Amino acid sequence: MRVLGVDPGLTRCGVGVVEGAPGRPLRMLGVGVVRTPAEDEVPRRLLAIEDGLERWLDEHRPDLVAIERVFAQHNVSTVMGTAQASAVAMLCATRRGLPVVLHTPSEVKAAVTGSGRADKAQVTTMVTRLLRLAEPPKPADAADALALAICHIWRGSADGRIAAALANRTTPTTKASKEYRP
Repeated sequence: MRVLGVDPGLTRCGVGVVEGAPGRPLRMLGVGVVRTPAEDEVPRRLLAIEDGLERWLDEHRPDLVAIERVFAQHNVSTVMGTAQASAVAMLCATRRGLPVVLHTPSEVKAAVTGSGRADKAQVTTMVTRLLRLAEPPKPADAADALALAICHIWRGSADGRIAAALANRTTPTTKASKEYRP
């Protein structure tokens, strides 16, 4: 599975592509940041983010896009910009027919470090180790994007298999009612 992780932001939108499967070694295929100038108007910045994400999607052809779920913060303008960048990422993926999943920051931290309360330095250290990188990805937004992709490969695919198994299981009552025909 090839996953594009997106750490949404209006100034720096982290992107990272990881390929792998649960129980198998992970491989980083690309990491970076889509940047926009703070002095530009929001519509221009969103257009620049779309353009940057489209290039990443063209180049890496992911199977799925994992985006950090926007959560409430004290600074409303920051959360608005993050939500807008997140919506652009969802739009780009959906336009191509790619599945989109959202993971909370604590879910990502727990998947990568074992603790939902890990700090950015711990996440970056574990991403560096898990992907066997010579040096930590910078800035932190880029490392967070890789962590999102790793989280989905490890957790999301397992959650999907569990949900599919539950949807396909036949309860004794259902089975009996299907077999009985008066």
